[in-house]
Amino acid sequence: MEKIRVGVLRGGTSSEYEVSLKTGDSVLRHLPEHKYFPVDILITKDGTWHIGGRPTDLPKVSRRVDVVFNALHGEYGEDGKVQRLFEHFSIPFTGSRALPSALGMNKTLSKEIFRKHGLKTAIHAVVSTERMRTDLEDDAALQFLVFEILGVVPLPLVAKPVSGGSSVGTFIVRNAKELLYVIEQFAKTDSGSAQLIGTDIIFEEFIAGKEATCGVIDSFRGREHYSLLPVEIRPPAHKSFFDFESKYGGTSHEVCPGNFSRQESATLQNMAKLAHKALGLRHYSRSDFILGKDGIYILETNTLPGLTGESLLPKSLHAVGSNLPEFLDHVVTLAMK
Repeated sequence: MEKIRVGVLRGGTSSEYEVSLKTGDSVLRHLPEHKYFPVDILITKDGTWHIGGRPTDLPKVSRRVDVVFNALHGEYGEDGKVQRLFEHFSIPFTGSRALPSALGMNKTLSKEIFRKHGLKTAIHAVVSTERMRTDLEDDAALQFLVFEILGVVPLPLVAKPVSGGSSVGTFIVRNAKELLYVIEQFAKTDSGSAQLIGTDIIFEEFIAGKEATCGVIDSFRGREHYSLLPVEIRPPAHKSFFDFESKYGGTSHEVCPGNFSRQESATLQNMAKLAHKALGLRHYSRSDFILGKDGIYILETNTLPGLTGESLLPKSLHAVGSNLPEFLDHVVTLAMK
């Protein structure tokens, strides 16, 4: 039987370029060899597509592969843009379609959808970086912006890009002075981490509690939406949250199955499935949660969670007796249907 040609798309133009390279490498190495012929497709940081080290374009890609495994992360790969291209050229691809991807990537829109479906979310406010830049030039306007944010969101709070991933550009703010500093950082779009953010910043209530994440796979083990076991995330002691360094530096401790009560585990699994369905996602996703004093809050849903050696989804697969090759085969099969 002729092998199925799987184009593994990695790299990209977002701040998560390096993570995407690792996810793509993991997919290339774990696709079952007896069934698939992997084709490495790289998008460089300037947006140029390559196959075998040579520049190419999407029409040529469509003739070289039978299906694309989307291993991109962040902007362009996870926000619906590349999905629209695949749909235009009728190329089968893994992961969610264009509109659900865009909804999942936008924290403000996804929060609205979550709330409509009864999922608990943190109090938040959204401010554009354009307004921050304008207000930064006027002390009175800047002070008013600070009071406006704090009038909606209590301290401590979390500030982060509305459309972003891997905790890039995320700050914990504990007082008004720190909030001023963070506004300045986001307003200076030509320096530091502010290069990595979009036009809107979300300020949301910091929820203290146990961190958890839970994956969902479509049409797996006889279930329409199969929930993996929730993972408990324990950031290193010197970190106040699960930031980029904690995620990919190997310093965090992830426990799967997590140290949750039976009721907590069931609630996390049900919430992950509900978020997956509410956003209209397909194939697989992973939702992040905080178990606060007054309930379980959903933070966000990842439409293309990482598949690196440090990533959480592969650890969840092992906990239920599965593995990455089985998962990849299953997802590619779903994409080709």
